[in-house]
Amino acid sequence: MAAARHLRSGLPLIRAQLAPTGKQVKVPEALYGGTGNYASALFLTAAKANALDKVESEIKTVVEASKNSPLFSQFIKDLSVPKETRVKAITEIFAEAGFSDVTKNFLAVLADNGRLKYIERIAERFVDLTMAHKGEVKVVVRTVIPLPEKEEKELKETLQDILGKNKTILVEQKIDYSIMGGLVIEFGQKVFDMSIKTRAKQMEAFLRQPLEI
Repeated sequence: MAAARHLRSGLPLIRAQLAPTGKQVKVPEALYGGTGNYASALFLTAAKANALDKVESEIKTVVEASKNSPLFSQFIKDLSVPKETRVKAITEIFAEAGFSDVTKNFLAVLADNGRLKYIERIAERFVDLTMAHKGEVKVVVRTVIPLPEKEEKELKETLQDILGKNKTILVEQKIDYSIMGGLVIEFGQKVFDMSIKTRAKQMEAFLRQPLEI
């Protein structure tokens, strides 16, 4: 409830900086929770300003800065810093960095509401929306060795048939020795576990079943 209240109070500040375009924009998929609401608000504002790509790049830059700078990371998480100080610092830092008004105002809203510490999760969910908007589907493939080019191509073709020709499949390979072999495919809310580790567990469970005599 508190997150929703903060979001409602911040939306006018975001939207006030944009001239009305008359274009109806909708989020490509519904997101829930505080971070989902903020991400959706940012998407709508950026889309109306025709600045989705720029805002996405800028938000990712902020996340990288929070990861690479312990001082900045501490600043955005420290709620003991007076609200006015947070907002002034964030506005000046990103104005100097040449960020768009959409991103600057959004970060100012987060600073004002004490929500900067959630920027990484908000950014992740914002990227989910921009990818859905562009018809992109991220597929994570976990294996113990890199997937050969031929197999990756076959996987893309199979997923293309399943998801539709209008989707762009983006495969991200991750090495995960814990699966012992085989592969695990993840996209959206779906997980296809074809790892040796899972098969071994299934076999163990089967062997532990009592014999029927």
